[in-house]
Amino acid sequence: MTGASGGVGRATARAFAARGDRVALLARGREGLAAAADEVTQAGGEALVVSVDVADAKAVEDAAQQVVDAFGKIDVWVNNAFAGVYAPFTGITPDEFRRVTEVTYLGYVFGTRAALRHMLPHDRGAIVQVGSALAYRGIPLQSAYCGAKHAIQGFNESVRCELLHEGSRVRTTMVQLPAVNTPQFDWVLSRMQSRVRPVAPIYQPEVAARAIVHAAAHPRRREYWVGGSTVATLVANAVAPGLLDRYLARTGFDAQQEAGREREEAARYARYDGHGNLWSPADGPHGHDYGAHGRFDGESLPRSPQEWVSRNRGRMGAGLAVGTALALAARLRRKH
Repeated sequence: MTGASGGVGRATARAFAARGDRVALLARGREGLAAAADEVTQAGGEALVVSVDVADAKAVEDAAQQVVDAFGKIDVWVNNAFAGVYAPFTGITPDEFRRVTEVTYLGYVFGTRAALRHMLPHDRGAIVQVGSALAYRGIPLQSAYCGAKHAIQGFNESVRCELLHEGSRVRTTMVQLPAVNTPQFDWVLSRMQSRVRPVAPIYQPEVAARAIVHAAAHPRRREYWVGGSTVATLVANAVAPGLLDRYLARTGFDAQQEAGREREEAARYARYDGHGNLWSPADGPHGHDYGAHGRFDGESLPRSPQEWVSRNRGRMGAGLAVGTALALAARLRRKH
């Protein structure tokens, strides 16, 4: 699990551990990794901590080998680590844009390559790419992140087609997430005048974790959409992308920043080193553990009916078929 020290990665590591799995926790931060390992153990799993920067291809290969040496094999690899910058495109430096791309896009490429190196010889395994509604729909103030997520979506489709061509039993799938209540909004690099926030509706990271664990167990499906807002965004983007451009131009700036008193107090929340966690982890030697949840617990949804339907659509389809058959049988009995 990359990006396992906080947010969605942290919650997903706990979800895997609750099944009794052995979980390798990959991230940069020391404090978050140590706390995540404790949570995995308490949940009933076995933890392996591997400190790694996913933007370093060789380090990711070495991390994968370390997991195999400890656990014997890799059944599931989840790419989740990311970085971002909140700013208009013209306010992001070339080095910052490159760093976001290296972590958020190339980190997935390197992780997928490392996983395939160990999965292909055994002709089994699942790779889960944690995506976002922003893999299809770009929004203002997140050009580097949106560009990387779009790239992941195209990359994943290419690799999936190649595996299908080869008749491989190694599968890759993608989970597109909505806005999630994670600590990223307190540690991400931001050049906005106000504190940044996710666009409502916001979901708790456990909603994402359930979808990711399900996708890992059912990777034959090419993609999972999580949350009604994700479905609405992707459908609207497919039907009327131009109108969505104009809507986001009007609303996208304010929707991603705190208002009122929070806006006045924004200066108290200056980034801890001026660079967010872009170049060094927020939970490093001089940081602290941020956990899985951000500061939006009071307005975050603990479940998603759409996500439940998505995970259980086979049973829903079977139930619908049975219900239809029973209705037809009842109608025939009435006629006779």
